[in-house]
Amino acid sequence: MILIYGIKEQLNPIKTKLSDTIQQCMTQVLGLPEDKRAHRFIPMSKEDFYYPGGRSDAYTVIEINMMAGRKIETQKQLIKTLFSKIEQELHISPIDIEITIKEQEAYQWGFRGMCGDEVKDLKYKVKV
Repeated sequence: MILIYGIKEQLNPIKTKLSDTIQQCMTQVLGLPEDKRAHRFIPMSKEDFYYPGGRSDAYTVIEINMMAGRKIETQKQLIKTLFSKIEQELHISPIDIEITIKEQEAYQWGFRGMCGDEVKDLKYKVKV
């Protein structure tokens, strides 16, 4: 699941394109299928969204929650690919993008009525 935060006037007009770009990166780097898209946009009022100095109102936070298992190199590649593709496709400077990856063990995920470590039919690999 991916959470995307930003100032609503900046985030709302680009949601579809940003979602497409993020999913393209997830597919390219992690091998996730296109239909494995779980993006949650959280547009915020400017007065509720504080961000570091030197950033513009385009400042966007991308929080990636995923099952543990990806190599450090794979995670770094994902972050760098996101910076590059978002800048290329949406013209948001990497200085205005913050990305965090939060990993949880498979047993800490619940979906389709079971825990993630019980699922045997994933159409993608977690250990990449």
